[in-house]
Amino acid sequence: MKVLHIGKAENMKRYKPDTDFADTVETAEMTMGHMPEEYAAAMPDAEVIVADAIADIPGTLIEQLPDLKMIHSEGVAYNKIDLNAASAHQVSVCNCAGMNASAVAEQTILLMQGMLKNVIVNDQAVREGRQIMVKEQYMAGGSLKELADCKVGLIGLGDIGKATAQLLAAYGAEVYYCKRHRLEAEEEVKFHAMYLPLDDLLALCDIISLHLPVTKETENMCDSVFFEKMKPGSYFVNTSRGELVNDKALAEALKSGKLVMAGLDTLDLEPVQTDHPLLQQPEEVTGKIIFSPHIGGITASSFRRGYSMIWENLERLSAGKPLLRVVNRLDSLF
Repeated sequence: MKVLHIGKAENMKRYKPDTDFADTVETAEMTMGHMPEEYAAAMPDAEVIVADAIADIPGTLIEQLPDLKMIHSEGVAYNKIDLNAASAHQVSVCNCAGMNASAVAEQTILLMQGMLKNVIVNDQAVREGRQIMVKEQYMAGGSLKELADCKVGLIGLGDIGKATAQLLAAYGAEVYYCKRHRLEAEEEVKFHAMYLPLDDLLALCDIISLHLPVTKETENMCDSVFFEKMKPGSYFVNTSRGELVNDKALAEALKSGKLVMAGLDTLDLEPVQTDHPLLQQPEEVTGKIIFSPHIGGITASSFRRGYSMIWENLERLSAGKPLLRVVNRLDSLF
């Protein structure tokens, strides 16, 4: 089997299983950022593309690989892959759904806790010798919250959302969710989550957390109307994708005080540079944001789980078995 890998070369080597099948796979390594014709020239008879979750896989590349049968994202996201072109050329697109659920759920809780305890400001206070002053201010104001004090709304309840709901339940938080198709009653009990329509969720919850893929329907969904519907004095978390959020609207919600803080593991326009719109805001906005560099899902365990899924699908493709986690629904192909 011939695999064109677009991403970090060490991944295919590091997570290669010790099997006879793996030894038969020929891999061409390419970094992100090349033109389609350069990728095609690297392995014109590629049967599979394994791609970094943020690598562009356009239709113009798919068209140049006549033997291509499968495109596999290294992660959960697949919005950078031209699904229409893949389907038109009878190419299955697969992802690693669930690989990073526990890792991203932990990152979500970290950001929630970081906001509630205002860790960046408090860290700086200790470094500046203002420890007792800040402590006494909190004691006098009674303003520090626990997750158990909060109603948390999860928008989307896939693998990551479910893992987050279970962690929140362990903290004693009251968990609500909304998604396109409501869970069965038994599942709601299992994940300690109660269903609400989106508008009701936004109005009720102290913390809103996104757990959605980027689609035409969800892109830029967190706009000024969205933030206006949120409960005054609430918190906002995004560990999904930056494209879900309108940066200008988020900045305005923070500036106005509608939101107390935002915790963001991901932004649009990645890789983020110093001229990013959210980094160009005044201190009254940037001081209310906790950033992390999109690391929620890249733990070593996540990659081990993800590459286990990839190698399983490579072997299934070779053996003519049905592929797993196909996102463009070509179930009849293999």
